[in-house]
Amino acid sequence: MSSVVLASTSPFRRMLLEKLGIPFISAAPEVDETPVPGESARQLVTRLAQAKAQALAERYPEHLIIGSDQVCVLDGEIAGKPHTTERAMAQLKQASGHIVTFYTGLALYNSANGQLQIECEPFDVHFRHLTEAEIQRYVEREQPLNCAGSFKSEGLGIALFEKLDGRDPNTLVGLPLIALCRMLINEGRNPLG
Repeated sequence: MSSVVLASTSPFRRMLLEKLGIPFISAAPEVDETPVPGESARQLVTRLAQAKAQALAERYPEHLIIGSDQVCVLDGEIAGKPHTTERAMAQLKQASGHIVTFYTGLALYNSANGQLQIECEPFDVHFRHLTEAEIQRYVEREQPLNCAGSFKSEGLGIALFEKLDGRDPNTLVGLPLIALCRMLINEGRNPLG
């Protein structure tokens, strides 16, 4: 039975994968995440998810390697991680009263036989109309500076929304578990088996 590797050091993705009760290890993939000119959000996240999974194949030659990548699209533009309080507040001000779409690319690579499964999972976040004071309080309290879209839906960020629209709420945190379960089952690793 192949061991599972999560090609990520994200504590959020590790926490999500732990829900499945499958033993796994985490490793950092060395991947350049620079977008290619003209690349859509969907193309970017699927390319990077595949690249992350395959980047660890040499180090883990008999494993099922999970790669994942996520971007936030706001007003037709990819919005990255804000990294500063000012940019986080600007992103949330721009998102206020709008729908923001998250695209999460997911890849499962069997390094033993070269089998690759890949897909992109969209998720829409409907923001309520936010006041400047609400945005400022939120950013001060949760410090979402390393989060695409400048919020943590698994935390206080839920207070920013009117509605969430998508197949799998785990997608918003960065790892679509419903799709991943299907991929693992295809590789003979049923979490319920």
